[in-house]
Amino acid sequence: MYVRLKTNRSGSTTVVVEKKAGRQVYVKSIGTSSNPEEIACFTEQGERYIEEENKKRCPELDFEGARERSAEAELKAIEEFLSRIENVIHDAPKRILNRVFDAVGFHSVGDDIFRSLVIARLSFPSSKRATVEYLKSCFGEDHDLHKIYRYLDSLNDTKREEIQAVSVRHTMEVYKGKIGVLFYDVTTLYFESDKPDKLREPGYSKDGKHSNPQIVLGLLVSGDGCPLAYSVHEGAKYEGHTMLPVVTAFVEKYGLEDFVVVADSGMMSEANLSDLEARGYKYIVGARIRSMPVETREWILSQDKRQDIVRDLVLDKDRHKRLLVGYSADRAALDAKNREKGVKKLKAKYATGTVTKSKITQRGYNRFLKVTGGDKLTVAVDDDMVAADARWDGLKGYISNSEMTPSAIVEAYHQLYNVEQSFRISKSKLEIRPMFHFNHSRIKAHISICFVALKVYRELDRLLKKNKMGLSVDTVLNVAKTIPTISVKMAESTLTKTLFLTKRQEQIKPLFEKKFWVTQNSSENQ
Repeated sequence: MYVRLKTNRSGSTTVVVEKKAGRQVYVKSIGTSSNPEEIACFTEQGERYIEEENKKRCPELDFEGARERSAEAELKAIEEFLSRIENVIHDAPKRILNRVFDAVGFHSVGDDIFRSLVIARLSFPSSKRATVEYLKSCFGEDHDLHKIYRYLDSLNDTKREEIQAVSVRHTMEVYKGKIGVLFYDVTTLYFESDKPDKLREPGYSKDGKHSNPQIVLGLLVSGDGCPLAYSVHEGAKYEGHTMLPVVTAFVEKYGLEDFVVVADSGMMSEANLSDLEARGYKYIVGARIRSMPVETREWILSQDKRQDIVRDLVLDKDRHKRLLVGYSADRAALDAKNREKGVKKLKAKYATGTVTKSKITQRGYNRFLKVTGGDKLTVAVDDDMVAADARWDGLKGYISNSEMTPSAIVEAYHQLYNVEQSFRISKSKLEIRPMFHFNHSRIKAHISICFVALKVYRELDRLLKKNKMGLSVDTVLNVAKTIPTISVKMAESTLTKTLFLTKRQEQIKPLFEKKFWVTQNSSENQ
């Protein structure tokens, strides 16, 4: 379309809008005038008319306006979505641990409080009061603190037996019905209190808390560190007296046959070994080779130190009692290094050469001191004693009545680190101690919860290794704590969604998928 000025016979001018469609076609008359200013005004009106008509027929491409309108629509949609979010929780650790808890079979033991206390112990070990707050803020669980304390009071020995039975049953399934090696060790758990009682007594503390009341905890585990049973003893009880009752009760209850009991040298007393033999048990225990009879010590030191050979000496043929002695170059280097540091400290401490009797003890490297004189003692490091001690570097002894090969006995004994690792997990990851309970039933309940948490921890570790995920339990739980779960209120229902926002979070996504756990359960039962 265009504007055309038509001259009339009267001399006036008409302003019209026309278009070409093969020929000129009249569209609209704007106005007629002889006044030049009016004609110019009519012309502008005609151009505006054409512009408006073109917009109606072919709107302009307003890219910036379109983007603004799209952005406004998106923001409105997001705001509406956010307004529908009812809750945001970080329950991803709970969802993983619940799966493991059920896979082991602990769902048959307790109620929701028991489950919550175990899972909180794994994901956020703390006081019971802090646990209540954690369960509420991160898992959306609202538990009454006093109800939890009452529950602890009710967690009796019967419940403990059920807990251990579940752990044993699961371990049997993993090992296809056979537990060949039983590892036993003890640790001590101290209390932040100065008031002992019949259970909490001062004793030899493995944590160096000799002035604190404590209890002795015995733990029986399988070859890969799966906890089987535990026992609680008075704090002053000698650890060697705790082993036999625990092992015997366990063996008789579950009818074990063809097994070997493994324990460290702290359990090695002649009475213990005789009792084990009387019951027909095979055993492997650490030997205190420096305290053995002179003939035996001379035989040990006469052997060449070779890392590829384990020396084997029959101590008592009728009892099938053997002494195995192995050598490790790494252990020898560590022994020498520790002794060098100890002697260096001695020389610095007694540099004056004189000291009173009250300052002398025979503990540790003080045994290298040569002491002469009366009240004022003359002290010096005895180089001959240091040299004699060096002859034992790298040597480690084992006593056994098993028919296993020497190398197999040494290998089995070294798996005791699984028990030690379980104690480290309990103390560092689960924070089993120090304990603040003084009621005996609550103390035992606390240990039961930690025992179950340890079993769940170990099982998750086994599954991660089995599926070659390349992640530790601690890493999995720490990553899981960063994963949010949101609940969105829809028109007719509520949508719950777990959000995996980073590559690190995506690594543990298989643990949230049903097929992962179905695969584990089916493969265990094959």
